[in-house]
Amino acid sequence: MKRQMPSTKEIEREIQDRVKSMFRKDFEEATKEEIYRACAEVVNDVVIDNWLTTQKEFNKQDPKCVYYMSMEFLIGRLLGNNMINMRGYTEVMDALDALGIDINEIEDQEPDPALGNGGLGRLAACFLDSLATLRYPAYGCGIRYHYGMFKQKIEDGYQKEVPDDWLQTRYPFELERPEYEFEVKFGGWVRYESQPDGTTKYIHEGYNSVIATPYDMPVTGFDNGMVNTLMIWDAKPKEVFRLASFERGDYNKAVEDMNLARNLTEVLYPNDNHVQGKELRLKQQYFFVSASLQRALNKYFRYHHDIMKLPEKVVFQMNDTHPTLTVAELMRLLMDEHGLGWDDAWEVTTHCVAYTNHTIMAEALEKWPEEIFKGLLPRIYMIVEEINRRFCEEIRAKFPGDEQRIHRMAILADGQVKMAHMAIAASFSVNGVAALHTEILKNVSLHDFYEMYPEKFNNKTNGITQRRFLMHGNYKLSDWVISKIGRSWITDLSNMEKLENYLNDKKSLDEFMEIKLENKKRLAKYIWDHNKVNVDPNSIFDVQVKRLHEYKRQLLNILHVMYLYNQIKENPDMDFYPTTFIFGAKASAGYENAKLIIKLINNVAAVINNDKSIDNKLKVVFIEDYRVSNAEWIFAAADVSEQISTASKEASGTGNMKFMLNGAVTIGTMDGANVEMYKELDGENIFIFGMSSDEVIAHEKNHDYNPVDEMNNNPHIQKVLGQLINGYYSIDNPELFRPIYNSLLNTQCTERADMYFVLKDFASYCEAHEKIQAAYKDREKWAKMALSNVAHVGKFSSDRTIQEYVDDIWHLDKLELK
Repeated sequence: MKRQMPSTKEIEREIQDRVKSMFRKDFEEATKEEIYRACAEVVNDVVIDNWLTTQKEFNKQDPKCVYYMSMEFLIGRLLGNNMINMRGYTEVMDALDALGIDINEIEDQEPDPALGNGGLGRLAACFLDSLATLRYPAYGCGIRYHYGMFKQKIEDGYQKEVPDDWLQTRYPFELERPEYEFEVKFGGWVRYESQPDGTTKYIHEGYNSVIATPYDMPVTGFDNGMVNTLMIWDAKPKEVFRLASFERGDYNKAVEDMNLARNLTEVLYPNDNHVQGKELRLKQQYFFVSASLQRALNKYFRYHHDIMKLPEKVVFQMNDTHPTLTVAELMRLLMDEHGLGWDDAWEVTTHCVAYTNHTIMAEALEKWPEEIFKGLLPRIYMIVEEINRRFCEEIRAKFPGDEQRIHRMAILADGQVKMAHMAIAASFSVNGVAALHTEILKNVSLHDFYEMYPEKFNNKTNGITQRRFLMHGNYKLSDWVISKIGRSWITDLSNMEKLENYLNDKKSLDEFMEIKLENKKRLAKYIWDHNKVNVDPNSIFDVQVKRLHEYKRQLLNILHVMYLYNQIKENPDMDFYPTTFIFGAKASAGYENAKLIIKLINNVAAVINNDKSIDNKLKVVFIEDYRVSNAEWIFAAADVSEQISTASKEASGTGNMKFMLNGAVTIGTMDGANVEMYKELDGENIFIFGMSSDEVIAHEKNHDYNPVDEMNNNPHIQKVLGQLINGYYSIDNPELFRPIYNSLLNTQCTERADMYFVLKDFASYCEAHEKIQAAYKDREKWAKMALSNVAHVGKFSSDRTIQEYVDDIWHLDKLELK
């Protein structure tokens, strides 16, 4: 039976009692952080009761279950999310209000769990939310990173990476499960023994190992009592201290296991510009894959005996190439631990494993040096060798005489282990994450594989959960939508189309825009508190927040800002609606050009924000440490959503959907899910610019693009590029931004000039912004455009995406809950 949240009065009393029992304090003496912990325990009581009920029904009904394998789960703060999904947010808010406490201050005490970085991890979190809301049994499988990727600090305009110590104190929404610990082995060698029945037994020796310990986090469904599990794995040494080694003076050997365990789960995506980083990243991937599979099989054998029927009850979805070792590790477990022969093990594996591709760019498809792979995972490497041998024979049989094709498609080639190739060879389903992305995979990036396995390829356009990104992140708009069309959209976002009835209702449009203004005031205060920049909430809030990569083209955005600044300086009386350009992004620690773009944005901001002569027509803000919690406020406040990746490079995007849900109007290329947004909006209420994906692919194929021509033919580009290297934005070091200049024009640069066509699309981008200026000046027109985006967002719910995965790939059983 589903347990409901207590009443407001009961919650008020329970919070006070928890403060007293947990901290031996009266409520009036408690800190905000202590009140947060008391609230978390009150909410957790209800969550755990429903978690237990869910697990009992799981065991009784024996449904098919998905294990969602992902290196990232960017789940965000859980207190508010759990209160919303259990329909208790208002009750807790009122209880705290009665105690004289603002619920926002309490939610701010919770750290963002540092379990992910960007869209890949946030998508995984949205999927878990939707699976629970739709009552489909699921486990998320990942790593309990102690410090995540990093916490971003901006010092003198530069990104500085500092540890994100989110586990400094115990996290209340996780539960250690030592009863499900498993050993994971690295290194050593493999010895074989012939058996009397003619088979061979493989024995792994001389290895180092760690013990994988799961920490389970609850994933609550919306108003249905369903609680799924995110299991994130931590590592501890099998042997904490080897006294004999220490006594011999081998001090490193004495603590070898402890160091291995600690390093495995310290950070997300260690810098892999060196061998040690590559080794650690590969270890991380094998660590969580092996532990997750061992737990999954352990659970299966509690209720079943025939391993050949595993595909009837279990599916492993690999979220990008990071978990591809699922293929070889499942083969190892089935053969070495459970006695299957190769053919039977392959039959089971290829009916259990499915693969989601998240990238078009070849450099992002993981490849590991064979020597590193073989040394760390000797038995796994043997299995990969055999998978590759059989796969190449299959290619040869289908395309006889085409040895070049075999080389292109091989899993082992050029001294590398190609993970995407193994994922496709073994998976029964290979899906892209937007319609355009999937077509490019089939026709360009993975065309050889599509020709071989056309039946495997399918599309599942990404989605987001409206419960976090509207109900929680933008409660004022959420309440307004409920007042207009009811609550059905919370679990069926397609019902947002009912808002079309209000597109010509001036009173409703005014209400809608007033909510936007209130959200802009909230973000303006955040910016003042954190950046000490005073921004006008009545200005256009033009926002680009996402991982910083050159293909996402934050550089195009800031070059355009530099162009606008030049225009305003040259024409002080020009008709220009004041605009605040807001950026937020982390660059990978080893990605120097991306980090230099962050410095450029901040230097441009320093010049523009301190120039009184432009009368506050332009402001530029870089929001430090962009993450889920501040993202919710940013999405709610944005007027313009910058989705400006080079066409054909963005697989899907989900930030574009979050902005759309919150009433921002997109400026973007026809790339990723923008294409489907354009279709849902009937080509209106969106600003499209730039080359198409076909044009970009043609230029790349023909090598006929010369960015110097773009510069020579456009004096505005000439001036902006000149300012990169004449000290205009770096007086003390005029050469500071020379690498960016070189990357655009190929001056003293080894890469192809302007790889992401920044200069090629510059003029078109400027024209699109001029259209935004004209549209925004007509308040009623803009309100209709913004509300139309909310009304047409229905397709982009992760609920819809998950239902498509279930119908077409996973074939899960719904859990029946009373």
